[in-house]
Formats: sequence, C-alpha cells, structure tokens
Amino acid sequence: MDNSLFEERSNQGFEFEVVTVDGLGQITERQKHTATQFIENLDAGISLEMVVIPGGTFIMGSQAGHGYEDERPQHSVRIPSFLMGKYPVTQEQWEAVMEWTPPYRCRGARRPADGVSWHDATGFCERLSAMTGRDYHLPSEAEWEYACRARTMTPFYFGETITTDLANYVGEYIYRSEPQGIYRHGTTEVGSFPPNAFGLYDMHGNVWEWCADTWRDNYVGAPVDGRIWESRAGSERVLRGGCWHDTPGLCRSAARLKHIPTEGEDFFGFRVALTSLEQNSVSAVWHNRGQADQRMDPTRRVARRIRTWFRR
Repeated sequence: MDNSLFEERSNQGFEFEVVTVDGLGQITERQKHTATQFIENLDAGISLEMVVIPGGTFIMGSQAGHGYEDERPQHSVRIPSFLMGKYPVTQEQWEAVMEWTPPYRCRGARRPADGVSWHDATGFCERLSAMTGRDYHLPSEAEWEYACRARTMTPFYFGETITTDLANYVGEYIYRSEPQGIYRHGTTEVGSFPPNAFGLYDMHGNVWEWCADTWRDNYVGAPVDGRIWESRAGSERVLRGGCWHDTPGLCRSAARLKHIPTEGEDFFGFRVALTSLEQNSVSAVWHNRGQADQRMDPTRRVARRIRTWFRR
C-alpha cells in the first residue's frame, strides 16, 4: 500500500457550506468552511472518507432545565484530534467489508447501513482494521458529541432549532417556532443535508449511531479526556443523533439513547473513528475475524423482519 499517496490525498482540503438558523427555522447565515479528509479505498472502487477533527475542549451535556436527566451534569471534556467518518457507514461500504448483509429496512447503496446491532458495528470495525492495518473503532460518546457540536453550544449544530430541509426526522413535530416539515418514513442518502463546521454530515437524524461506551444514567464521574467509558454495571450501549423516526428533540446534539448490544433496529446505524493514520500489525486483529464473519442467527433474522414488516 502506497502510504505517500494516502498522505497526499489526506492533506487535500474539501470545501462546504455551513448554515445557521434562528428560532423560526430561517437561515440567518451561510459560511464557507474547509476541512481535511483521509480517503480509505475499499473493494470495488468504494471509498471511506474520514474527516480530521481538530482537538479542543467543549462542554458536554445539557444544563438544568434543558434536555433530560441523563444528559447531566454538564462537564468540560478535552478531546485530542482524531478522525471520524464523514457519513454514517453506507450499505455499499458495508458490503465492501463484510460477508453478510443486515436486514435493511431502507435499501440503497448510499443509504446508511441500518438494522445494525452494536456487535455488528464493532465487527465491521474489526474487519475493516484487519483489511487496512489501521485501528478503526466506534467513537467514544464524548468524541461523538464534540464532533457533532463542532464548537456550537446550541441544541443543534444549525442553531436554536432544526427543519426538515436540514435533517431527516419526523417533521410533523416542531422544536421551537419553525414550521412543520415532512415525515419521510425512512432513511435518506448520506450527505443529503448541510454539514456542520467540521465537515460531518447527518449528525442529526437519519439513523441513531452506536458509540463504544457502556450506558450510564448520568455523567457523574464521566471521563474528562474523551476516552471510552466502560463499565461492568450494565451491558447496554449508547447511541447518539436521533433518527428518521424521531421527533426533533431527540435529534439534539446532547440527546442520548440506550439499547442492548445484541439487537439492531430499523433506525440504528454507526460511523467509524480513527485515533491516528498509523498502520498497526494486522496479526493482532485477525484473531477476531471469526466473530466479524459470524452470520446473524436465523431466528433473530426472522424476528427482525417480522418487526420491520409491522412498522411499515
């Protein structure tokens, strides 16, 4: 693998427009931004775009009187620079890496891989790491919120509210004083809406995204350095970002969801993260290949399809 080629491509910035809205959902500002991305080539001409997220400090969670109790207490977290997927992992990316297909509700090469459990998502990361020699993993919950906020403190990276021109959620409900929007009843292709100031797309709505952390009911004792928060207290894992099937309040930057790691839902997806671009020995990764290659238990597959059918 020609690392110099990857370094050259990763140092090329890309330009995008960031919008800001007021409480009425009206766009009040448009700004041009640039970010740096690293492009990982997968099979059959499919690529994975990883955006360089600059390090910094942010206030994680929601203040009293806003959000939910599990989003408190607010606390300062310092995040080292890392890389994060520009989009949720798509179905074409999944198929370029894995040897089985989840029971997608919303099919499309550029739509997010949905119906994915936490174990499925970590299995993807393990297999991708084995293919590339880089340590791909799910982001920590702190990394996810920092990347989503992109130096904003408002409920959404767009500003005080959100509209269905900016994200995919149940637009029949409103968050503040914006007009009602539409309900699309499914995912949209990644990159269909404006990104945040870091150059990340679809951080609000579309699919809930798995994080690496074990669920905690609040942030008491949470790490302040952005690392993954593991616990033996419970097996549930964290998801962030809201989805196409949620009201706008559940798509806020601070909103959280918990679910058992063995089950995926029609509106669960994920994106991957990298601490650095350094290549590691792949031998340590390949011992997990058997787990990554496991097919979904047939009984679970049928049960999921039945649940999916009744939701339509």
